[in-house]
Amino acid sequence: MFFKKDPYFDENNLESIINGCIQEDVRAQRILVKMHLGFAKAIAMRYSSNTEEAEEIVNDSFLKMFNHLSKYNQLQPFKAWFRTIVVNTAIDSFRKQKKFLHQVELDKIDVEYIGVDVLSKIAADEILKLVQELPPSYRMVFSLFVIDGFTHREIADMLGIKEGTSKSNLQDARRKLQAVIKQQYPYLYHSYSFINNKLNEQ
Repeated sequence: MFFKKDPYFDENNLESIINGCIQEDVRAQRILVKMHLGFAKAIAMRYSSNTEEAEEIVNDSFLKMFNHLSKYNQLQPFKAWFRTIVVNTAIDSFRKQKKFLHQVELDKIDVEYIGVDVLSKIAADEILKLVQELPPSYRMVFSLFVIDGFTHREIADMLGIKEGTSKSNLQDARRKLQAVIKQQYPYLYHSYSFINNKLNEQ
């Protein structure tokens, strides 16, 4: 009679699961993927135009994660470490596809600010759809700056562009989002514009 060997890692302990993955335990790897699959997909979708592209980024991200897991410093939050891998993988995918087509430097563009109160009234999945519909270069800069909090200097270094290019693409991204919101959510857009104009008159 054969007895099933108990796993040498604790399925409820992240550190233990990571150690199991480093030992190439398939069960530990499956658990780690299951724990962070939704997290990785959410990030990848912000940088992708469709589900297929996002899934490719996710798969590559997990592959890179497992290949470098032995270098992970467990004093650092795992999600923060993994998030960096997913974002960098999205950038690598972006570069390979040579999607950076908008590299016109514009120092000043008049772009009306999209208020947070307008976006807060739009469902999260709808906002994601709006961002996905942006041209790849705009979507990349918008996601890096607005959502993930990188500076224009950092974005320029990551994408191999000028800092002014990053700024101009962000401005153009906001302008395109504004146009789409104005078209698809006219009531919200005009209500915000009316309130904003009244405040400016005071």
